[in-house]
Amino acid sequence: MEISAFTLSPSTPFLNTKKFTNRSSYLKFNPISLSSSNRSLDLNPIHGHSDLAAHRSSPICSSSRFSTWISARPFVSDRWKRDFRVEATSIPKNADESSKSSSLIQTLEIALMFGLWTLFNIYFNIYNKQVLKVYPFPVTVSTFQFFTGTVLVILMWAFNLYKRPKVSRSQLVAIIPLALVHSLGNLFTNMSLGKVAVSFTHTIKAMEPFFSVLLSLLFLGETPTVWVVGSLVPIVGGVALASLTEASFNWAGFWSAMASNLTNQSRNVLSKKVMVKKEESIDNITLFSIITIMSFIMCLPLTLFMEGVKFTPAYMQAAGLNVKEVCLRSLLAALCYHAYQQVSYMILQRVSPVTHSVGNCVKRVVVIVTSVLFFQTPVSPINSLGTGVALAGVFLYSRVKRIKPKPKVA
Repeated sequence: MEISAFTLSPSTPFLNTKKFTNRSSYLKFNPISLSSSNRSLDLNPIHGHSDLAAHRSSPICSSSRFSTWISARPFVSDRWKRDFRVEATSIPKNADESSKSSSLIQTLEIALMFGLWTLFNIYFNIYNKQVLKVYPFPVTVSTFQFFTGTVLVILMWAFNLYKRPKVSRSQLVAIIPLALVHSLGNLFTNMSLGKVAVSFTHTIKAMEPFFSVLLSLLFLGETPTVWVVGSLVPIVGGVALASLTEASFNWAGFWSAMASNLTNQSRNVLSKKVMVKKEESIDNITLFSIITIMSFIMCLPLTLFMEGVKFTPAYMQAAGLNVKEVCLRSLLAALCYHAYQQVSYMILQRVSPVTHSVGNCVKRVVVIVTSVLFFQTPVSPINSLGTGVALAGVFLYSRVKRIKPKPKVA
């Protein structure tokens, strides 16, 4: 809606702002016709100190033309003032309605992104677990996921779905350590998913806040508040309780998930420590795209060195695998992985890190419950209690992060 401004200019007559339809309601003051009157003009009663009677008997006051002009309605009528007041008050009302509508649309967009983030994450964990059950090569699986993401990024830039970035050499050097820990984080997660249940992997990954606080203290010098430290107690206790009663527990899956926590939080700390120059900063989506390409370049030689060429159809047929099923589920898992990571960065660009952390906690709860129902994972009451306590601690941690320490008075 367009809003027109009302201004008064010395060069613009005031009467031009309003057109009167009833011209008989006022009489123009014509000095020539007034001076041609047979009656004399005695201005002494006006400028002198005479009484009210003298004013009434004054020839100028008794002139019919002049009295009509004096008694004419003012140029700005009360009705015009009322109309102007109504119009002036209606503009903020419409503007407020427009702002409310825009705010509602933004809220719905963010809610949709959170829903897609959770949905893509659920399907990624299901398809990924199905592949790793029959194809126990997590490095190859991780490399294929980064390869799929690289193809999508190149297509996105080629068809101008997102502007191709211009990245300097110094920026690329700064992104390399981020890509390294990102690659290791995905690799360790896949190693854990191949060894233990999806629900247990995500229960252990609930300890990410613990590593975040620890690494921030060691490398950034950020001392946590008492509230933050207190919120870590139920996280650690809940994970320990769930680990003791986990049916699929093994140390390889446990330490892989813990290493995933360490590397993922190292990425956050490095991003704060390295990408500090605002003039050299890039947006989150572009950063994720570059990290994906770098991760594929890093993982490809690692795959050939650690697991060799185990992704050919001849090898999978010799291993008794259904090539079509494995390839299709691997592709779906890779697409879901890149999609949920992309949406995660898009959400982070729109909301605060604390809101993103709360959403991540809710997403983890949904993933755990869905995986337990889908894979029919046996869960004991104590195991459920430990998982619930750990996730409650994560939610509490995301809330107390809002509390800022009081500045020390010198």
